[in-house]
Amino acid sequence: MNSALETLRRDFGGDIIEPGGAEYESASRSVLAAGSPAYVLRPKSVADVQAGVRFAADAGLLLSVRGGGHGFAGFGTNDDGVVIDLSNLANVQIVDDERHLVRIGGGANWGQVAAVLAPRGLAISSGDTKSVGVGGLTLTGGIGWKVRKYGLALDSVVAAEVVTADGEVVPASAEENPELFWAIRGGGGNFGIVTAFEFEAHPTTDIFYGKIAFPASETASVLQGWADYLRTAPEELTSIANFANPFAGGPEAPVEIQVAFDGDDPELAAAAIDPIRRLGTVIDDDVALKPYADTLVDGVTPPPGIQLVTRSAFVDKESVSEVLQILAEVGASERSPFIAVRSVGGAVSRVPDDATAYAHRPAELMFVTTTAGPGPVVEAARPALDAIWQRLAPHVDGAYANFLASATEEDVAAIYPRQTYKRLAAVKRQYDPGNLFAHNHNVRPQ
Repeated sequence: MNSALETLRRDFGGDIIEPGGAEYESASRSVLAAGSPAYVLRPKSVADVQAGVRFAADAGLLLSVRGGGHGFAGFGTNDDGVVIDLSNLANVQIVDDERHLVRIGGGANWGQVAAVLAPRGLAISSGDTKSVGVGGLTLTGGIGWKVRKYGLALDSVVAAEVVTADGEVVPASAEENPELFWAIRGGGGNFGIVTAFEFEAHPTTDIFYGKIAFPASETASVLQGWADYLRTAPEELTSIANFANPFAGGPEAPVEIQVAFDGDDPELAAAAIDPIRRLGTVIDDDVALKPYADTLVDGVTPPPGIQLVTRSAFVDKESVSEVLQILAEVGASERSPFIAVRSVGGAVSRVPDDATAYAHRPAELMFVTTTAGPGPVVEAARPALDAIWQRLAPHVDGAYANFLASATEEDVAAIYPRQTYKRLAAVKRQYDPGNLFAHNHNVRPQ
């Protein structure tokens, strides 16, 4: 340990933050989780990342990798281990104007990306929050406001630079190390630290964005009509249904249909969005033309002591009606979790199932339940939440890693079906046979 630490202090050019240091309190935690790591390393270069990885391996310490730090499961920190915080590796650079190729540092967040791309009239299909890290979102999916037109965030990745468990820098693309490239697009942080991504952006106009709200009493019919319509809606339209919001009345909260129409033509936007307005009694409608970058919202940091429990699943076409009926009934009950249902399909479903390690291409919907509160409140709510999910279990499939607060064996099996997991495990054995990158939804070496 002493030898490894001496080597780190010699080779590491970034910040080494230890308990008792001035920055330790803030550096030790991620957005949604507290921790007490022995060392927080903030590299300033790829060479620093290499030194940090070798230190964690040589010292035999648990390793966490932090991009934006928004992971619900708290993977961005730990107790008594090493955290490599990539926030200084956040450069965003357009490297090919004709192909709209953008090189993005592994520590950048989507707000930083939008700030560079928006003035150029470019965008990348990403998430919906500025402070969420590019790396964490992309490595496991990326479902946002352009998902039906341009696919997942990971579908726009054309290359990556990866520091593997032996501290080496390995390129990954369709031409170089293609199995690693396949694995990092959906397989999370299991194979190394991505210090840079290369994305293919697309030209964008302003978009029509906002919410259309209906009374809680119409939730069931609005949800069913919404899902039916999305099967034939233009792929420029992406939408989310939110209801049972505990901060807006719980079971009495309006059902809010958020819409994003990817285009600035008002007639085309109206033609795409008006069928949703006709689903029920509109009590609020703030849809307006705005820059795509302005649809990304600021992330929220919960107050100290507040826990968030998120669970997610996918819904195939044949189960949509049953699942939405159950969710509407749950949402109308006291102590319902907050429920959000996201439309997918479109461009996501046109990518072959085995093209990336993201394994849920055929799904029409992805939904999330969120329970929040102090620890005792969350624990008291857990039996009722488990009962809801037991009721849903026969009708849903899989899980979306970016909306999971736990990392059980069952969670990993839901994220990665058997054949996907088997292929990932083979890649894991090649690039991380000792399972150094284990603080995640872990794929063990084959």
